[in-house]
Amino acid sequence: MHVGMVIDLKRCVGCQACTVACKLENATPPAVFWGRCLEKETGKYPQAKRVFIPVLCNHCQDAPCLRACPTGATNQREDGIVSIDQDKCIGCKACMEACPYEARFFIEELKSYYPGHLTPFEEQGYKKHQKGTVSKCNFCKDRLDRGLEPACVQTCPAVARTFGDLDDPHSEVSRLIRERYNIQLRPEMGTQPSVYYIP
Repeated sequence: MHVGMVIDLKRCVGCQACTVACKLENATPPAVFWGRCLEKETGKYPQAKRVFIPVLCNHCQDAPCLRACPTGATNQREDGIVSIDQDKCIGCKACMEACPYEARFFIEELKSYYPGHLTPFEEQGYKKHQKGTVSKCNFCKDRLDRGLEPACVQTCPAVARTFGDLDDPHSEVSRLIRERYNIQLRPEMGTQPSVYYIP
């Protein structure tokens, strides 16, 4: 089994629901966005339009961050998910430099969104993180282990995201990759991303 995601850019409306769902599920501190939605304006008036590109960790099959990590904090599960053991991370940021997708974030401090004190949600959620370490999207592996989809997939109101087993030819992600024209980000890097885009 090798999990992956297909994102249909024709369906994405740039609502940022995936970004918010990721923040809520993972309780990431301010300035740490594991899932983002980039925006770009194309064309000229009166034919101008906005294009939205959701980005996250690509869980590369040949992950450069995995090779760059000097402590073994970055690891890859059998299902292809690349994650970080924060107990082993020394905060050297070598993985951040190696990642061609800018998908890793350094947790400089666990500060509140509100001045003065942590909210009860932050107090509970920040137990997942350690100051001075690197963090990133982990495809909501805890949710997957409970049989649920990643929060960004479940939340997307436009159904722009599809998640599943890339090794199963009958899965929806495999069908979309087989039947629809798709791209991977920065294919020239040879990282073999597990996230595919339908442009």
